[in-house]
Amino acid sequence: MTSSKKLLIELDRVSKKFTYWENSRSSIKTILADFSKFNFSKGKSHVLTVLDDVSLKIHEGEFVGIMGRNGVGKSTLLKIISAVYSPTNGEVRIHGKIAPLLELGAGFAPELSGHENIFLNAAILGYNRAETLKKVDEIIEFSELGDKIFMPVKNFSSGMLVRLGFAIATNMDAPILLFDEILAVGDLGFQIKCLNRINDLYKSGRTIVLVTHNPTQIEEYCNRCVVFDNKKIVFDGDPKFGVKVYQEGFPEAQT
Repeated sequence: MTSSKKLLIELDRVSKKFTYWENSRSSIKTILADFSKFNFSKGKSHVLTVLDDVSLKIHEGEFVGIMGRNGVGKSTLLKIISAVYSPTNGEVRIHGKIAPLLELGAGFAPELSGHENIFLNAAILGYNRAETLKKVDEIIEFSELGDKIFMPVKNFSSGMLVRLGFAIATNMDAPILLFDEILAVGDLGFQIKCLNRINDLYKSGRTIVLVTHNPTQIEEYCNRCVVFDNKKIVFDGDPKFGVKVYQEGFPEAQT
């Protein structure tokens, strides 16, 4: 797709491979036993390709929904965009600050309170204390955690973690927001509140990338759909057609 708006995310022939070992040692006892026999082999290595030669451009103000079965590389793609992973091959160019909400508890220190973690998480996103102080009341209010914000995060439920993580990510001023199936957790009322907030941010000009298995969310909120299969992009275009490609390719996704 082409656009006259500023290019914010560009992946150029990106691949990502992971190496894992078969029959790797599982305990210190096993390692010592092997060493006593002068067996220093790690086992047999295998290479798993998760993304294969993927090129993708996302421009300012787009709302991109990403679909695909589990394990096709959607989450890995977002982690490469947010620099959690480095690509094995290819180039990634990002023009703008990113607020990712990819995994429950990511960026949180479990021993610290939710309130303290607001400042920690905001610092990870690149905001200083003064900038965060201006947003902290809005973050707490949106999270609906009340006095529980002063509890250690290790005592938070998954729903509470989503509330806090989402409130932080969407109340800071990052122009690019990444969401990885995070809205599948928590109560329905807060999910609707989150989707409405995402839609408001999109209307205000933010760039949104949302990984979801929910066709309704793609059709209702996104202006573009990208479908992944077998490590590659198999569709990139109109959301309604994207949902059709997803559902026809994977009949179990029919609703």
